[in-house]
Amino acid sequence: MKPRQPAAAVGQVRIIGGKWRNTKLPVPLSPGLRPSSDRVRETLFNWLMPRLGGARVLDLFAGSGALGLEAVSRGAAQATLVERDPALSRQLRESVAKLGAQDQIALVQADALQWLRQPAGPLADIAFVDPPFADGLWEAVMAGLPPHLAPDAWVYVESPADQAPKMPAPWLLHREGGTREVRFALYRRATATLSPDQHA
Repeated sequence: MKPRQPAAAVGQVRIIGGKWRNTKLPVPLSPGLRPSSDRVRETLFNWLMPRLGGARVLDLFAGSGALGLEAVSRGAAQATLVERDPALSRQLRESVAKLGAQDQIALVQADALQWLRQPAGPLADIAFVDPPFADGLWEAVMAGLPPHLAPDAWVYVESPADQAPKMPAPWLLHREGGTREVRFALYRRATATLSPDQHA
């Protein structure tokens, strides 16, 4: 008799702050999926806290939902989560239902680059760009992202520890950090945040 095939392994992600603090959400194990660690998210949301209240958030490679759900937990008004993998999308939908957050979180099952080519809806104040590292999508995403962003939007980017993606000219590095595996950085638009006497 052949041994029974094991069920698909499932991990967990924990919301670490806000109204859903310590809520654990199941995450199907999927190639390329790499949820942002608690430490990285804590640092990121400390940086973003002054801008989160009432913000619209776009999580382009939602995966586990760790970034978009954390943002809403901490005060963002609305989040759009884009995820192309059907299994991850199903789990995201279940997680949003568990939180009772259907009115605040829009789930889109789509390829992020294809979604960016569509006409923009409500503009995002904060965008999370954390694609599968092996796909090298940072440049293409940043090229397609601006029409979906508010004029004073902020963009968060994760990349391998030894790789800083080249950002287009309108974006300036605000803060950055790193672990052994990951570089994480927050960017702001130069035109939206610098006063005339601050230009070189």
